[in-house]
Order: sequence, then C-alpha cells, then structure tokens
Amino acid sequence: MTTATVRRLQVGQVLRTLRESAGFGLDQAGKIIGKSASSMSRIERGITGLPPHALKKITVSLGAAACQDVDVEWVLELGRGSQERGRWSGYRRVYDKHARMAIDLEEDSSVVKTYCHERIPDLLQDENYVRAQLPEETADDIVEALLERQWILTKTDPAELNFVLSESSLRRMVGDREVMRAQLAHLARIMLFDHVQVQVLPFRARTAPRASYDFQLFRIPSPAPAGPLQFVYRESYTDGHYLDERPHLDAYADLWRRLTAAALGPVESREFLLRVAGEYL
Repeated sequence: MTTATVRRLQVGQVLRTLRESAGFGLDQAGKIIGKSASSMSRIERGITGLPPHALKKITVSLGAAACQDVDVEWVLELGRGSQERGRWSGYRRVYDKHARMAIDLEEDSSVVKTYCHERIPDLLQDENYVRAQLPEETADDIVEALLERQWILTKTDPAELNFVLSESSLRRMVGDREVMRAQLAHLARIMLFDHVQVQVLPFRARTAPRASYDFQLFRIPSPAPAGPLQFVYRESYTDGHYLDERPHLDAYADLWRRLTAAALGPVESREFLLRVAGEYL
C-alpha cells in the first residue's frame, strides 16, 4: 500500500482531472459537496481528504459532468487509505514538517532524481558520515530514521534512483579523513547496484549549468487518467517547496538533462570517486 500522503495526492489528481474535463472551476466543483474554492484547492493538492460520502458524491458528479467512466470504488479505497496516525512519532519526529511529504514521495516513487551540490545525499550516506554531522545527543534517532529510509535501496522491485553529485560533495570534509574514506567506499559499493546511477559533476565541467542548490524530481505511478504524479522538491534551510505545475516540471527536467550531459558517465564517475577516496588515505 502506498503512503497516506501519496493516496491523498492520487485522490486529488483524480478530482482535478475530472473537474477540468468537465470544465468546472474550483468554486463550481466545491458547491457539489458544500466546499469553498479554497477547500477544493486543498483537497486537490492532497493537503486534506474527504469523508467517504462526500468523496463518492463529488466523484460521481464530476464523472457524469465530464462524461467519463470512473472506478468509484477505487477512488473510495484510496480515500480510506489516506488517513494515517502516528507515522511521524518516535524517532521519525526528527524530520522537519516541510520534508515529510518528500520522504513519502521518495518511498512510493518509481523514479527519483537527486542533485546535490555540497554533500552526499541522505540515501547514500553511511552511519559514521551521518553521525559526524550531528550532536551526540540527537544522533541516534536521526541515524535510525535515515537508515530506515535507505531500505528503498535494497527492496524488492526498487525504484530507479539517479544522482548527480557535484565534486564539492566528495571533497567537502565531514568528520575526519577516515570518515570520508569510508563514506566514499560505501558510495562506490552502491554505485554497482543495477537500479542506481550516480554521476559526478567535476569542477572542470565547463558546460555545467548554474545549479548551486539541491533538488529532487519524483515520479509516482498512478492508474488515474491524468497519468503519474510528478513533483519537484527544493529544500532550503528552514523550508521546502513542492512544484507540480507543468512549466516547473519542464524547466527542472531540462536542467536535469543539462546536468547529466555535463557530468561524467557512471563508469567514469566511479573511477573518479575512487581516486578521490584514495586522497583520504
């Protein structure tokens, strides 16, 4: 079963697709179930859900207005699975609220593309590298939460995971030389996984676009008529931004193509990484 977050997003995608096909605005769709346009916007963006009776009513009504056959029971099943309690308690409480949706998207995606400028990405970090960045009193919960996320590297039928790492992330000292050497050796092992592709963007890459910020691209399969869910996630020091409008998706897809074209190929990247690891001896 997908995460509650993704199920809410899928429900919202179905409703938005039906509403737009019917030629309804948010206010017109909202009147079907006594909701305002702002409330409908939150529902379509997966922020809030609907009780079963309201979800069934609006799905049937929009489907009829759009002249589309809709699997209402499937939509209701998504709605029933969209409520989850306690997921962010215990050691998972270490995640900032703005990052939690990205973690759920990561878990359910079929394709994840990650660009990191100054550090090794979370999914590729080993335990000592993580601990070297943290105060000792908070490290245990964060390490446990991060290692749990990394199960997607080895799960059955894993996602396609693509990374572009600036050379800065390999050379930025975290901990000591032993920590860095072990981290790069860990990364070199992961680079041998069939579903993982890591490319290094070296300092000498003259055609590299000006990407001085980290971002992720997520693609989540969905049987909805609108096709897969797609998001761009950009995280700042105190906030995170989720982009799903077509101009943003297209712009970041183009940026990703330019980054991968400027970076070393996967084989050359692993050879480059091993040379850098040797410098930490």
